[in-house]
Amino acid sequence: MKTVFRKSLLVLALSTLGLSLSFMICVLLFMDSLYYEINIQNIRNTARLLASALPEERVRAYFEGAETAAPVSWLAGLPGPYRLTLIGKDGEVLADSRFPAGGLENHGDRPEVKAALAGTEAVARRRSTSLNGELLYAALPVYGPELPAGPQRILGVFRLSVEAPNFMRRVSGAAPPFLFVGSVLVFAALGAVYLFSRSLSGSFARLVEIAQSVHSADTFHKVINSPKLISGTGEFLTLEKALKSMAAELSSRIESAQAAGARLEAILNGMSEAVFAMDEKLMLHMVNRQARILFGIDAEADIRALSLLEATCSTELEEAAQRVLAGEAPGELEVQCHTAAVQRRFRVFASSLERPEDPQTPAAGRGGVVMVLGDITRLYKLEQVRRDFAANVSHELRTPIQIIKGFAETLLNSPPAGRKQLRHIIGIIEKNALTMENLTNDLLSLVSLEDKGVTRPDIEETDVGQILEEAADSARFQAREKKIRIAVQSPPDLSAKLCGALIVQALVNLLDNAVKYSPPASTVSLEAEMNGGELVISVRDEGIGIPAEHLDRIFERFYRVDRSRRQDPGGTGLGLAIVRHIVLLHHGAVEVESHAGEGSVFRIRLPL
Repeated sequence: MKTVFRKSLLVLALSTLGLSLSFMICVLLFMDSLYYEINIQNIRNTARLLASALPEERVRAYFEGAETAAPVSWLAGLPGPYRLTLIGKDGEVLADSRFPAGGLENHGDRPEVKAALAGTEAVARRRSTSLNGELLYAALPVYGPELPAGPQRILGVFRLSVEAPNFMRRVSGAAPPFLFVGSVLVFAALGAVYLFSRSLSGSFARLVEIAQSVHSADTFHKVINSPKLISGTGEFLTLEKALKSMAAELSSRIESAQAAGARLEAILNGMSEAVFAMDEKLMLHMVNRQARILFGIDAEADIRALSLLEATCSTELEEAAQRVLAGEAPGELEVQCHTAAVQRRFRVFASSLERPEDPQTPAAGRGGVVMVLGDITRLYKLEQVRRDFAANVSHELRTPIQIIKGFAETLLNSPPAGRKQLRHIIGIIEKNALTMENLTNDLLSLVSLEDKGVTRPDIEETDVGQILEEAADSARFQAREKKIRIAVQSPPDLSAKLCGALIVQALVNLLDNAVKYSPPASTVSLEAEMNGGELVISVRDEGIGIPAEHLDRIFERFYRVDRSRRQDPGGTGLGLAIVRHIVLLHHGAVEVESHAGEGSVFRIRLPL
């Protein structure tokens, strides 16, 4: 790319050389013309002087044949390079001072001779064939005696010629000094052109530096406080002053815009909602950090190269944006999107994005859309859990309530006749009331475990063996009815930091399930061990086992594996959910290993 310096230097240098060469050529041409003009004037004056010096009567007599001695013989002693030729009116050479007259051709076709025979003094410049050189000719008409009437009679032509040396040969001796002086002047002009171009390019470079400095505050202040331009031209100084003022204002505006942009970016990136801003073609030009995280957009990806559909893979969002561009108000809507391998649900707010800074642009070309997506996946799941919980609680309470209600009506309307039947009815009522009480207690325990504001017993160093024995003692009464043996095994002096009461409750729930679903006269094992920095407590039974398709859901609330379990009395369906919450409070994990008909093993893993 050409710079101002190179371009101006090239143009001015070529212009200077061209003007200098043209001037020299013009001077030479003018001097050549002046040289020949002076010579022509000299030969004309000389011819007149010689013609007037000769006796007029003798010249006329020679042309008329009365005189035999030619006038050129009279001038034989005249010094100088002149040649005198007398030409008759028929063009024949009568006499010549250089050559015999008989050996010369007819001169009637010579332009100066023609003009002189026509009565006009004429001067010509041409190459002579006889002398083989360039000559100047001056031809004068020779008139006869005046007649009483009519014009004077022309007897012939008096022609004087002189050899005219070439102008270039005449000035060749002065050429070296002339060329030397001319070269010095040309080089001086080129030096001035170089300095001028350098000054001019320096001025422009300074102005460009000022214009480019607005992008950086440090560079801008450094440039602004630097010396003035190289060129002291008033126009450049005025331009520099104006440009500095404009650059200062522009730099201030850029800093303000950058600060506002940084604040806006910080606000958008601090939002928990995903924000998309796009043009009328639904090509993105801004997204915040949460949008990149939720939709798996690479932080280094050029967001302007993506459309809304490419970034979100949601046709529902694209349709909502199209409705906004069409002038409709979609309002608030909920959409479901598959983002980053997770199914999420969003509450979407969409509105038009106008550009008032382009009033000349048609409205169809100025529109855009901004979308705010609030992630309501957790709220949606919680709402679903709430509905399921209410439905499950209602279902679990309906049966004992109906049983109690039915037997209460039986007692009121048809009292039993015998004491044994009465005791049977009251026992059923008590059993279902106990089921309702257990369900209520489990619900309260579950709510207490989920509520982070509830005060709980402190986590402290506890003897693990003692915890296991306490849980086994609580389950032995139920196990004794089925002749099930509960075997406890724990290393001596094994202790861990935990909440003993909650761990006992979790183990009692596991043992209760193990006893319920184990065959009579079987064994339930309760074991504890250290494994890789974890306390592992296992509850192993020899019961009916759990099919593999149910293992992922057995820790959900009110989840039952099969019909036989739903018919078991006293169960609330919340025992394993309570176990999971207790283990989560200890930052641990609970897992199950089971096969249908082969028993089950529940393991609680607590980090130390």
